[in-house]
Amino acid sequence: MKKRHILLELLWAFFKIGLFTFGGGYAMIPIIEDICVEKKKWITHDEMMNLTVIAESTPGPIAINCAAYVGNSQAGFIGATVATFGIVTPSFAIIYAISTFLNRFLEIPIVADAFMGIKVAVGLLIINAAVNMIKKMERSAAAYVILIVCCAVMMLINIFSWNFSSLYLMLIVAAFSVPFFTWQNARKKKGGAEK
Repeated sequence: MKKRHILLELLWAFFKIGLFTFGGGYAMIPIIEDICVEKKKWITHDEMMNLTVIAESTPGPIAINCAAYVGNSQAGFIGATVATFGIVTPSFAIIYAISTFLNRFLEIPIVADAFMGIKVAVGLLIINAAVNMIKKMERSAAAYVILIVCCAVMMLINIFSWNFSSLYLMLIVAAFSVPFFTWQNARKKKGGAEK
């Protein structure tokens, strides 16, 4: 009975996220965090931070990866399947209806006007997700240097329209971060042991 209850909760929570979030994965992050961390307490803030990084750097849409992780953490494989089904169903149904019944959906003036406003809202949701992640990141000089350098590189890529995937940037940062933070943590442990 308890497992059925959690499966229904997962289905309903992720169905709502999928139904009311425009703009894809990054726009969904604050809403996923609000529901899964703040309201349901299925995962912690730290898990959400790690989940966002993992979901971004693994294949597939970020929202589906998040849903699968949270579902799996609550009810195993079935939970992951139910949460994924919940988040995908609204988008599939809406896109299917639009493609079936409305040939020129975005040419309808009221729809085009609505999407102009939605684009602004999506941009703000993405900025909100970034600000929340920055607030929760480790407070260290190295973390701030990585943040500033990555922001500068991404700005240059966009300004000059360079053909450089953000995935490569993440891999470069990971290649630097693993040895640096491993060394830093080992130094901290050694310093703590000597006291």
